[in-house]
Amino acid sequence: MAEPNPYLANPRWVVAEQVADAARRRYPAGVLAIGAHGSLAHGDDTDTSDVDLVVVTYKAGTGPRPVTRRVDGILVDLGVVAADEYLQHARTLSTSWPLAADRYVTTRPIYDPDGWLERLRDTHLGRLAEAKSLEFTTLAREAWCRASSAHARAVRLTQWYETDAAMLMIGEARLSAAMVVGLLTRTYFRNSADAVKRTGLAGVDMTELGLILRDQAKELANRGRPVAATVRPVFDARPRPVIEAPVKSF
Repeated sequence: MAEPNPYLANPRWVVAEQVADAARRRYPAGVLAIGAHGSLAHGDDTDTSDVDLVVVTYKAGTGPRPVTRRVDGILVDLGVVAADEYLQHARTLSTSWPLAADRYVTTRPIYDPDGWLERLRDTHLGRLAEAKSLEFTTLAREAWCRASSAHARAVRLTQWYETDAAMLMIGEARLSAAMVVGLLTRTYFRNSADAVKRTGLAGVDMTELGLILRDQAKELANRGRPVAATVRPVFDARPRPVIEAPVKSF
């Protein structure tokens, strides 16, 4: 039985508890753990915050379906993932690691009788402890290539007076450049907005971003992962890093 939650005066915690209780009643044999991540887990949520929940099931294909709905005026994003799959996520380093790591490390349990969410955290921290610097640098180079591509497209769209499309591309370029910083420094962020804010990229224009990308390219080259190559190194038989686009739900 879940312990009483001290945050029940918070309407978002009330909704989180209600959704968790409903999931357990509907799927009593399938749910291993339920937790909240994001601002609710950190305790700094506001009236405009979403409720981000994860339901961990014993087996894939069981339990509730992932869903996003507004409940009592509060947006609830319910992710569902099997325990083995979630542990594999926690062991995987990808270009989106700076946005994914927070949920592995900071998930507040709503229902977790076996302490499984602590195992998730320890699994991820153990993977980080054994990771070599070149793993992160290789992923940073991939993120840099995304940032550079988006930046070039933003410049071209501006020249064509496609202002709205250019703004979308510059936002993508800023976020990818923030991922470079996060990967090189092993820093993870709460969300996309937190990433660009903490890395100082939130307000940079295209010219400033171009200079930042140039400096990042130099740093990557100094660390043995130059962004430019001839044809032969492109096809070197090295383990390929896992490349993922940042996602919010499972």
